[in-house]
Amino acid sequence: MAQVAGVRPPAAPGVKVLNPRGRVPVSMIIDDSTCLVNLNHFSIPQFRAAWGKDYDQDWRSMPVEIPDDFVRKFGDWCGEQGVKGKYSIVPYPACVGRLDRELPGWTPEELKASIALVRTRMTPNWDIHPEMITHTRVLDLKTGHPYPARGLEWMENWQWTAGRGADEIAAYIAYALSILREIELPCEGITSPGGFGNGALAQFSRAVLEACRDVYRAEIPHYFRDGIHSGEASVAPRVEYASGIDGPDPKCVVSIVACTGDWTGNWDATRDPDPDRFISADLSRGRMVDVIGRGEPACMLAHWTGIHHNGTERGFRAFQEVVRRLHARYDNLLWMKLSEIARYWAARELTAIRVEPGRIAFDAPFACPRFTVRLQRAGAVRRFREVQGLPRLESGTWTRDGESAVICFDLQKGASAIELG
Repeated sequence: MAQVAGVRPPAAPGVKVLNPRGRVPVSMIIDDSTCLVNLNHFSIPQFRAAWGKDYDQDWRSMPVEIPDDFVRKFGDWCGEQGVKGKYSIVPYPACVGRLDRELPGWTPEELKASIALVRTRMTPNWDIHPEMITHTRVLDLKTGHPYPARGLEWMENWQWTAGRGADEIAAYIAYALSILREIELPCEGITSPGGFGNGALAQFSRAVLEACRDVYRAEIPHYFRDGIHSGEASVAPRVEYASGIDGPDPKCVVSIVACTGDWTGNWDATRDPDPDRFISADLSRGRMVDVIGRGEPACMLAHWTGIHHNGTERGFRAFQEVVRRLHARYDNLLWMKLSEIARYWAARELTAIRVEPGRIAFDAPFACPRFTVRLQRAGAVRRFREVQGLPRLESGTWTRDGESAVICFDLQKGASAIELG
């Protein structure tokens, strides 16, 4: 459920906005990634200190580093397969060191090369998010050091946000974003590490909106925090805090929802990967089959530490098998970054549409490529190329579907219209 939905334009009778190109968006959400540092090796003892129990994993046996060669291998394979999604870069991973200053244990040249690799190999197909500042202890923004207290209320993953206001949370998010800006990584959204935002969901959402706009001038900020990995509840993106949609400064923030659990090996690499939970070997069952069948964006979740799986790469092989199965079963998927999904859903929910004599008019607060609408009982569409069937739909084309016309085009910001007849 959206924390604060904000305003919406009235619905247009006879018009339905469809998925982009009439396809089902799919994406991969990767958490706990950063440059070089294997977050598990350094975070688990901090988690144990905060809880005072549990977290008995043998962190000393875990590798200190997830090497750039693995980033390169993963990024290249995903690029070949057309896979897109979100890739976290924790800015001050587990308090080891700041990526914009120094990472003790690695040379400045190694850190610079690792950041450059993310910039060149990952950003074409992956959104970059900070997963807060450290993903472990809360940082004192005045000193730049972690607070000395080690309880759950002083860990980013758990209770720190409870009861805090939007301005204080926004300042914390902005600090994380500023580090990524300093190392010249693009960013339009953030990822919550675990329970960051618990006890202050509305304030957290507002904070994301303000921090991303302030630091990166992001037009449509978005965030990943929530997942629903079973059942019939909707996993569609949630457009929140929409305002000013008919003026010069429209605003909103979009919550992206993961539809799966982490079934590629878990965050601490203690579980066996289980690709069948995504989609079975016979392609007939699995959470992705259920969600794709509903036509909602199917955003899978994994942790970089589980993908690497302490150097065995078992999680990566499981993910490769999931992608192979998805591509074997479906020909109507559209891999998208989270920012692309967020933009589409913001345009989908906030664009005013009117059916007028001889045309369909749009007043859009945000531009959006591959915007797709179904117009009931429509004749021909002027100045668009007609194609045969939804699978051939792309920007600048339309197709007949019974008595309806399905039209795909690049929606312009502001007023525009499509001529009919």
